[in-house]
Amino acid sequence: MDFLRPACWSEALEAKANHPDATPVAGGTDVMVELNFDHRRPETLLDLTRIEQLREWSRTERAGVASVRIGAGVPYSRLIDELGTSLPGLAMAARTVGSPQIRNRGTLGGNLASASPAGDGHPPLLASNAEIELESVRGSRTIPIEEFFTGVKRSAMASDELVAAVHVPVSTGPQQFSKIGTRNAMVIAVCTFAVALWPERSGVGTGLGSAAPTPRSAPEAEEFLAAALTEADQWDDPRPLPDSITERFGELVAQAAAPIDDVRGTAGYRTHALHVLARRTLSWAWDEYRGGTEFSGRQRCA
Repeated sequence: MDFLRPACWSEALEAKANHPDATPVAGGTDVMVELNFDHRRPETLLDLTRIEQLREWSRTERAGVASVRIGAGVPYSRLIDELGTSLPGLAMAARTVGSPQIRNRGTLGGNLASASPAGDGHPPLLASNAEIELESVRGSRTIPIEEFFTGVKRSAMASDELVAAVHVPVSTGPQQFSKIGTRNAMVIAVCTFAVALWPERSGVGTGLGSAAPTPRSAPEAEEFLAAALTEADQWDDPRPLPDSITERFGELVAQAAAPIDDVRGTAGYRTHALHVLARRTLSWAWDEYRGGTEFSGRQRCA
């Protein structure tokens, strides 16, 4: 096995171009497990840990929307500590990843590169309409996250590309994330769900994990809830949500899934669990919105 350790980003891109089958290693929390269990034996490993710019994040603006550009090497622990206010849904998901040691090593970029349907970071990124920045020696491109996942552990990345960063809009309303597993920590999700409210555009975002061949959103649920809130003038005058709204939202989320039976749970259980998670997370997010916190675009006071 060859081991490549570039000192800078341009060297990493050159190495990936010359060795398109090379497996990138950032935190190594997925790759090393596969190696230890002999589930995978790549001919070349591409170590990205020396590349400082991958461990940086910055505030940006994209199409007039305040966003955060997160380098592919930023670990989960820093997402929690440094971006919990700006990106609350992503920070909530990061808290459920493994142990403190895993969160100190594991990266959002690595989570995306592995493209696992069970990746904990994927649902909040979908709910936020994030964009993935990919780069190669040929240049860079940015694609919407809903176009990034193409199959089980497959993505839209070309063989010579690496994940450079993730662009995530700054929260303008409440966000929530829930995860079901066989225990509270150190567990792969049975299913996950994220919801984000975007009051400034009267919009709703969702993300499902471990519930289909790829992470996905629930567009019919988003459209239903956004329309219901607008029709009832709930964005500007929020009142308790009728049970019929939360129940229908949960039904539409569950209908968006395409789960399978596996060692962690049955398809039927996952469908039921998503129904419950969707109702609960929506209730938590709406209670927060009704609580009077100021959100940009629609400033409200208790």
